Amino acid sequence: MTEAGYIFAETEGKAGAPLVFTFHGTGGNEQQFHRFAGDLVPGAHVISPRGDVSEGGALRYFRRTGEGVYDMDDLARRRTAMADFIGAHKARLGATRVIALGYSNGANIAAAVAFARPDLFTDLALLHPLIPWTPDPAPGLSAARVLISAGERDPICPAPQTKALIAYFEAQGSDITAALHPGGHELRDSEVTALTAFFTPEA
Repeated sequence: MTEAGYIFAETEGKAGAPLVFTFHGTGGNEQQFHRFAGDLVPGAHVISPRGDVSEGGALRYFRRTGEGVYDMDDLARRRTAMADFIGAHKARLGATRVIALGYSNGANIAAAVAFARPDLFTDLALLHPLIPWTPDPAPGLSAARVLISAGERDPICPAPQTKALIAYFEAQGSDITAALHPGGHELRDSEVTALTAFFTPEA
């Protein structure tokens, strides 16, 4: 499907179920986490947009000029476009619980949207994010549940910046869960376990 410039996958959920947006990593596509999200949140409505930037043939959500060096003007434009896309689907479906699940570049665009529009997501699962700037305060994030997972030896997303992002969300008053492992940029079983616990409704 295509809407507002994005090609996306969509799985219809049950009435009143959460709405999950998934955001792939660099080189992935809309299918990378689409089915996985449905497994994590059974019955959910799942929408997975494809990144609309090509970096040597690898799909991304915004441009960069080097590893960890973002084109901030491009990010600002594409963040606004993504926020509009998310807001339109949220309104169309009438969802009250809206979840972002993103990995690497996908985690970065989800976080960037949340900084600017804290009203859009109720839950954020950010896998190996890299936010190489200090976001402005966003008091609206005090209502958000946030999971951040990463590797302590991730060469792409250095641990100090991961921990700075955790501290940022804590300062906003978010309900923050950190799931760090001793590895690198790869996703590990411990992260899947953390995701499952994060999305399992409390009894």
